[in-house]
Amino acid sequence: MLYIVATSIGNLQDITLRAIEILKNVDIIACEDTRKTGLLLQKLKIARRGKLVSYYEKNEEKRIPQLINELKNGKSVALVSNAGTPTISDPGFKLVRECIAQNIKVIPIPGPSAPLAALVASGFPPDKFLFLGYLPKKNLRRKKLLEKVKKIPFSCTLILFESPKRVIKLLNEIQLIFGEVDLVLAREITKIFEEFLRGKPTELLKTLEENPPRGEITVLINIPPK
Repeated sequence: MLYIVATSIGNLQDITLRAIEILKNVDIIACEDTRKTGLLLQKLKIARRGKLVSYYEKNEEKRIPQLINELKNGKSVALVSNAGTPTISDPGFKLVRECIAQNIKVIPIPGPSAPLAALVASGFPPDKFLFLGYLPKKNLRRKKLLEKVKKIPFSCTLILFESPKRVIKLLNEIQLIFGEVDLVLAREITKIFEEFLRGKPTELLKTLEENPPRGEITVLINIPPK
């Protein structure tokens, strides 16, 4: 069977006991970066019983039939990403879909997830939220997508991922399309320098221009009721 195993997004202690047990016992661990996963296993003092196999966006199509073959031959496979829950803005969805099509059991091993961690600490309503991951890089596609979100006929919390290099550009786009809405920028979640910046686009732009951010950023937007 295929296990979808969530790992820590920063603080190693956040990994679950169940995840550790699965990683100890599976035959194969499919991971975005074998070096990073190897270091994780060392830190968790997990003896490497199963072999590590690279599984990332550029080799995904090639790896899927290989992993399906292993699964059909009775091997157990754990899918992990570099951090957090696999398939959430990370490779893995196509493998899960193929396993379901081939009647191979898929078992989620839940755990850390940056969007949910940011949401529950944001102070924004968590009952309705829309997660878009990373927006398209092309300006026109980004603008069209955000304009579609603006037309949603109910209030919700919009969650995005952004790199520190592009976050100022994103804030300018948010201000242009949504106006002076309430925002939260969550960075380095669960790590030593964890930080939640709260305010309107104008306020946060001033803050970031004075102190450029580091690390991947989760952006939350409180979309007001229509």
